[in-house]
Amino acid sequence: QVQLVESGGGLVQAGGSLRLSCAASGRTISRYAMGWFRQAPGKEREFVAAISWSGGSTDYADSVKGRFTISRNNAKLTVYLQMNSLKPEDTAVYYCAVDTAGWGTRRQSYGYDYWGQGTQVTVSS
Repeated sequence: QVQLVESGGGLVQAGGSLRLSCAASGRTISRYAMGWFRQAPGKEREFVAAISWSGGSTDYADSVKGRFTISRNNAKLTVYLQMNSLKPEDTAVYYCAVDTAGWGTRRQSYGYDYWGQGTQVTVSS
């Protein structure tokens, strides 16, 4: 049993920064890869970033590479997404999730079985 709660979203102007947090409860997540996805109105959920269980490997969508950084603190059972140089096209609901299928499917939503409720990020121009 895994429960995830995202926080840190809000309204920010283009070029600004936000840091999202995903706090876990229940079963530990220290041995699972974690991912961030986002969904904008009228669009399908898309991959943003993923991090291996140890934090030694990361992966990013091309659209956010160089601007976003994913990290984790296993002692706190928390995953973070540092978002810099935000653009209006980053506006979406952001979800964290537990990868239960393995690192090879980290970019695919079907590889994640546990999801948070999401946090809204709105970037104005």
